[in-house]
Amino acid sequence: MLFGAVGTLISWSIISFGVIKFFKEMDIGSLEIGDFLAIGAIFAATDSVCTLQVLNQDETPLLYSLVFGEGVVNDATSVVLFNAIQSFDLTNTNHRIALEFIGSFLYLFLASTLLGVAVGLVSAYIIKTLYFGRHSTDREFALMMLMAYLSYIMAELFYLSGILTVFFCGIVMSHYTWHNVTESSRITSKHAFATLSFVCETFIFLHVGMDALDIETWKFVNDRPGTSIIVSSVLLALVMAGRAAFVFPLSFLSNLAHKSANEKISFRQQIIIWWAGLMRGAVSMALAYNQFTRAGHTQLRCNAIMITSTITVVLFSTVVFGLMTKPLIRFLLPNSKVTSAPSGSSSPKSITVPFLGSIQDSFEDSPKGVQQPSSIRALLTTPTHTVHYYWRKFDNAFMRPVFGGRGFVPFVPGSPAERSEHKLPQLQ
Repeated sequence: MLFGAVGTLISWSIISFGVIKFFKEMDIGSLEIGDFLAIGAIFAATDSVCTLQVLNQDETPLLYSLVFGEGVVNDATSVVLFNAIQSFDLTNTNHRIALEFIGSFLYLFLASTLLGVAVGLVSAYIIKTLYFGRHSTDREFALMMLMAYLSYIMAELFYLSGILTVFFCGIVMSHYTWHNVTESSRITSKHAFATLSFVCETFIFLHVGMDALDIETWKFVNDRPGTSIIVSSVLLALVMAGRAAFVFPLSFLSNLAHKSANEKISFRQQIIIWWAGLMRGAVSMALAYNQFTRAGHTQLRCNAIMITSTITVVLFSTVVFGLMTKPLIRFLLPNSKVTSAPSGSSSPKSITVPFLGSIQDSFEDSPKGVQQPSSIRALLTTPTHTVHYYWRKFDNAFMRPVFGGRGFVPFVPGSPAERSEHKLPQLQ
């Protein structure tokens, strides 16, 4: 949360202040204060997928969790911040406008979060109590998918952040709803969503590549190509400065709050966290087109410069920084295993085994004397922090009996789960 929320705001401030200072001197066009603040939000959105594919989550659980957590929260914070900027007329700013802007950002963030949690809990309760879908994997999977999509539709209906709502809805559904369906539905949902995710990611990169060849946009900067190169260079420098402005100070403050050396973020890990957030991707492209085009087209030279500069930054950071990620991690973490793909088996067996590693979901009542977890699964199952410990007690005592989850799945005669249990003795 420090890196993803607070850090994104610091990065946004650095980038916004920098573009106001440099772009006004460069005279690239008639950009207003709202455009400068929007540029800050556009380039504050990171894309840390490349680093996550290289890191080994079992070897470096803390580092992997920090990079993954920051990446998810960063996208949501950037989109909410961008929506808050667009909803205000920032041509004449004063203290009242600034306070209203902060209030609007907090409202969008909190309301989107609560809506996602609420829809996720409703989906868990419906699937747990209504049995009409348990005799059909198709119905169960369709109901789960439509309830998740409902959260996005409701967020758009109430002018909230769809990405933030879907994110928290997914967290709640993975914790409760997914365990309420039959085993065949779990396997189906895992494979179906993994396939959809891969296809959507492929389309996103195809779209970014096609935008890079948009002749209509590049025609506006043909007369002064040096300007676009300088703008892209300034944006890259501000991105690197904005990352450094919060990663190292916030890591220092976080280390002060932890006494154990295993819980502290080393300087080498801080460099990897800083590097992981230098890549820019689809979120930056989408926000740039939203701000500087109308229906995908622009007739203003300054807007065309910002579109081409965004494309340049995205392609350069993805290709150049992405290719350097694996050698850099090998150099900084020579003793850890570096993988070229996310760790974990992709076989059907890995789908049926709980992610937390053990079927048992119990833990000791006392948080004292708990050893430091050595892997990501142990990190999630072992109550190493007091907040986590009391949340698990509250969850097991009040939430899971109502909304279901692992260990609280109702058994229905004639369901696919029962048929699979009858087949196991025969196979043995």
